[in-house]
Amino acid sequence: MFRGASKVTLDAKGRLAIPSKYRERLIARGDGKLVATVDRDRCLLLYPLPEWEDIERRLDRMPGLRQQVRQQQRHMLGYATDLEMDGHGRILLSRELREFAGLDRQAMLVGQGKKFELWDEERWNAGLEAWLAGGGDDESLDPELAELLL
Repeated sequence: MFRGASKVTLDAKGRLAIPSKYRERLIARGDGKLVATVDRDRCLLLYPLPEWEDIERRLDRMPGLRQQVRQQQRHMLGYATDLEMDGHGRILLSRELREFAGLDRQAMLVGQGKKFELWDEERWNAGLEAWLAGGGDDESLDPELAELLL
């Protein structure tokens, strides 16, 4: 289970050091192998390889005649990139993935249970501020979320 938000830095080559608190779990779960892909929110999703393989199977079984399914398959599978942690716990992100998410130097790695989201730090902070500014609007909160937060 991955949780927590960590500020990370990408080097000039696009390498990112995975925080040490996650490395052992990533090695145990997928031998340090991950898959990165894109998300509609303009961030990257990083999955341990076994988690990604489950997502990939589920996407492949979906009915490809539906436009929304085809678009999801096209982008998630089309951008899917195999990554492997090196001896220093770093992964190398392709230029295409970095450009998609607007990643330059400072980023946020956010645990989301079975996966991570990787955000440009400025975009992450702007989204956080927007969420906090709308925090008083409990009436529009999804009923399942409202129940969870009780």
